[in-house]
Amino acid sequence: MGMNHAEAPVLDALAAYGNEDELAFTPPGHKRARGADPRARAVLGDAVFFGDVLANGGLDDRLARNQILVRAEQLMADAVHADHTFFSTCGSSLSVKAAMLTVACPGHKLLVGRDAHKSVVAGLILSGVEPVWVEPQWDAERSIAHPPSTAAYEKAFEEHPDADGALVTSPTPYGAAADLSGIAEVCHRRGKPLVVDEAWGAHLPFHADLPAWAMDAGADICVTSIHKMGSGLEQGSVFHLQGDLIDPAELASRADLLDTTSPNVLIYAGIDAWRRQMVQHGHDLVGGALKLAARTREAIDGMHVNDADDFCGPHLAAGFDPLPVVIDISALGTTGYRAADWLREHHHIDGHLFDHRRISAQLTHADDEETTGRLLTALRDLADHAPELRDAPRVAVPSPAGLRMEQADLPRDAYFARHEKVAPRDAVGRVAGEMITPYPPGIPAVLPGERLTEPVLEYLLTGVEAGMFLPDAADQRLGTVRVVAED
Repeated sequence: MGMNHAEAPVLDALAAYGNEDELAFTPPGHKRARGADPRARAVLGDAVFFGDVLANGGLDDRLARNQILVRAEQLMADAVHADHTFFSTCGSSLSVKAAMLTVACPGHKLLVGRDAHKSVVAGLILSGVEPVWVEPQWDAERSIAHPPSTAAYEKAFEEHPDADGALVTSPTPYGAAADLSGIAEVCHRRGKPLVVDEAWGAHLPFHADLPAWAMDAGADICVTSIHKMGSGLEQGSVFHLQGDLIDPAELASRADLLDTTSPNVLIYAGIDAWRRQMVQHGHDLVGGALKLAARTREAIDGMHVNDADDFCGPHLAAGFDPLPVVIDISALGTTGYRAADWLREHHHIDGHLFDHRRISAQLTHADDEETTGRLLTALRDLADHAPELRDAPRVAVPSPAGLRMEQADLPRDAYFARHEKVAPRDAVGRVAGEMITPYPPGIPAVLPGERLTEPVLEYLLTGVEAGMFLPDAADQRLGTVRVVAED
């Protein structure tokens, strides 16, 4: 008998908690809004505080005998064809770390696409795992990276047969997808697990016109952000498991090691509600979003909208998600940073991504003709005002080869080493002691342990001058760079 997807265990339990007039002498201290600042209640609404209860000893009893979270996770696993699903209230940043710590042991090797998010690098630092970097497929003409190829993972395993497994990011924030079936086959032929960071792919299982979903493609662990392309709350993430290469109890233990002991059940509720929404209506909702994206793309004039013909093909991506509407504005003679600031200031439009030559508008099933109409009006106005924005500083983007630096030390060793701060010109040839990440999309340009080069430092310095944001650098303006001290 199939599972009842009309059920939403977390939401139902929250409703029951209120209806039964439970009185808690436990955290949270606001006691269902009674102690909250009235000014906070006016902005946030009482529903936020009413739903903010303990997971055990609140939502469920002290021994979790009703298995509310377990049942919600089982329903999610059934919805997306996984064997096991785990909820996280700490985002996919936690989920991917838990996956990495399960697959690889300290001092062991893990194949990792070099286009990984900074949370993956944080996982390497925490675990002491040695990364074997697998190069992305670089489009030098457009200065953009697509996921590494199947052949690249095959070659990496041939050179490092002792690697414990592999990790790939697909789709990218720009919508480019990897050949997951091919990479999974490369891994499984060797009895090694594949982890897919599919943070941007929560919607993929629910429509056939989208790139392959990681579980259907044969991945062992898949990490998904419900808050990105789904309709969950920020920090809502799930990670799925299938097959017999990884013990589910080990994965749960690694997650427990990193996770909070005070999860916000509102985030659980958002995940639970999204699963039910997608099972019941997902195909139509995602299909409507795809049609809306197609109409929106066709209506953008004066700028090049990247599509499958740009991103897919030999030595490029294997698949394409059209919902991130990626717009190349290089013909306007300005940068994505300046365009993003102008759109926010003049039209109250916030872009999804922006870099030296692109802006991106992420569409989901929540968008409609009204929201895309505002976007199109703003883009037309941006094009009309392009002459005013053409004095933007130039970003010195290196060649693909120039972006890659030698991994001289393990990320963990360099991160925890003794550091000193030096001027960028004096950092050339030194080993980086910090991560430096243009954000968005959050893919580090510099990793701890990499030997710094002039092209990468020049890229970052000119990027900062042009408006690039480097949130994790000790000096976000790059007046100094943190490097490993030389004895």
